[in-house]
Amino acid sequence: MLQEAGCAQYLGPTLSLAAQLSKTAVDVRVSQYGITPSQTRILLFLHQNGGQLPQCELTRCLRVKPSTVNGMLDRMEEKGLVRRSISGSDARRRLITLTEKGGQQHALFQRQFLDAEEALLRGFSLEEQTLFRSLLLRAIQNLEEDLQSC
Repeated sequence: MLQEAGCAQYLGPTLSLAAQLSKTAVDVRVSQYGITPSQTRILLFLHQNGGQLPQCELTRCLRVKPSTVNGMLDRMEEKGLVRRSISGSDARRRLITLTEKGGQQHALFQRQFLDAEEALLRGFSLEEQTLFRSLLLRAIQNLEEDLQSC
């Protein structure tokens, strides 16, 4: 199938296909909770960073427009998963805080991400998993540096 799609010959299309399939695996798993994968990423990112972050950091992490993050946070606030507040030091700066309900949902979503990751890495040795992550992170860094020079 990869040969037919022309993916095996070039790295870019192969990575794109892997990313698309990985995203789909997560989408299928989290759709049962009435939340989007991007919203689950916000919950996971907040949890990893102590439950509170400036909105600009979420925007940077998700690599989307601020208006897109606003829309996602609006829906998450309606569901009681996050709370927005104004930073005490800068009224223009919005802080996003994980609510108790959001923290409880985090465990469910984290399990779904781990299940999808397990499927992605099936058959890899621990050494291969570590190398794969390292190589992907280096490729990301290389591409980020390249984009900055454009």
